[in-house]
Amino acid sequence: MKRFARPSVLILLAAVLALGACAPAAGEVPLGISDNGSQVEVDLGWVLVISLESNPSTGYGWHVAEIDPARLEQVGEAEFIPADSDEQLVGAPGVETLRFKTVGSGITTLTLTYDRTWEDDSAEQTFTLTVSVP
Repeated sequence: MKRFARPSVLILLAAVLALGACAPAAGEVPLGISDNGSQVEVDLGWVLVISLESNPSTGYGWHVAEIDPARLEQVGEAEFIPADSDEQLVGAPGVETLRFKTVGSGITTLTLTYDRTWEDDSAEQTFTLTVSVP
């Protein structure tokens, strides 16, 4: 004879799985503009996931201005997701996400600039983070 879970148990299981999908992955530290100028302590091997507003159609984007390669390493390229990802309108603003893995112990500063790489002194914004790796 087969036994089936009660519907309430299945609903509870589905809710737990859905909530788990919303949480950051283990070993990731989500950061945003409200973290600008702050200090974070991150374990070795963890990844900083920095998501900032951006609009690449203007020529601007977030770029690494200062990084200590002995302590942090950029993981992949920056990713851009339009604010209204259903319509994906050309020129629409959205969120640019950059990832950095901690590769060495110590304290370092990570600085990102929102600029046009081909223009001198074009930084519209700066994002600075002090990272401590025990």
